[in-house]
Amino acid sequence: MNSFEKLEALVKQGKHICVGLDTDIKKIPSIVRKSSNPFYEFNRLIVESTITEAAAYKLNFAFYESHGLEGFTVLRKTVELIRSKREDVLIIGDAKRGDIGNTSMMYAKAIFDELGFDCSTIAPYMGKDSLDPFFEYEGKINFILVLTSNKGSEDFEKLLLSDGTALYKSVLQKIKSWYPANQLGTVFGATRIENLKEDIDDLKGTTVLVPGVGAQGGSAGEVASIFHSAGHRNFLINSSRNIIYASQEEDFASSAYDELQKLNREVNQISHSV
Repeated sequence: MNSFEKLEALVKQGKHICVGLDTDIKKIPSIVRKSSNPFYEFNRLIVESTITEAAAYKLNFAFYESHGLEGFTVLRKTVELIRSKREDVLIIGDAKRGDIGNTSMMYAKAIFDELGFDCSTIAPYMGKDSLDPFFEYEGKINFILVLTSNKGSEDFEKLLLSDGTALYKSVLQKIKSWYPANQLGTVFGATRIENLKEDIDDLKGTTVLVPGVGAQGGSAGEVASIFHSAGHRNFLINSSRNIIYASQEEDFASSAYDELQKLNREVNQISHSV
């Protein structure tokens, strides 16, 4: 199955929650820090607890690159672990790459060929030639940053162009004209729900990765309601801290599962009511 086929199958099962594996050694429970490889052990226990109910896992490269060779080893082992447990789950390499063509080609090669991810996240502000190498990989979904969930999104993404259009809206229209729907993903933050309501129709034709749910303030149920009301089913809601750090006690892995199931119920209650 390619990435888009996996997505379609997951959506049919009512699975929309992406578990963000932003693993911070300082935040993992003390009981895990006693193990010989706490970094990987934490990921392993979280994955094994949540694997049956997750739609996707997103590994933010910064949390792994900051540990050098050890971090890259854990990154690779975590991808291999997820793949060994379930072939149909999506694995997103959250590196937010974006550079000139030759450099992007190497970034894409690392993410897809070397590390085996299904999907990437990429930044669009160096233009189409910086994105093209990722889209040369057939069967992969590339999530392009459109409107992010951080406060700094106001600095550039919402700047008005000479025609009065917000910059992020122009980005969205351009990438939709450049790439096929079965490869095109967008990152659209949920911290300001009014933006999602305003732009939901324009997001059609893309697979939307929605950050900002949970610790950043967004509501999974409200996000799902907007998508379902618009007849848009291809979306993933990412939750990182709320799931993986749901508990600091021995029950942290089962607590992560419980939090994931809570989000699943919020989303599916909406889908059944719309």
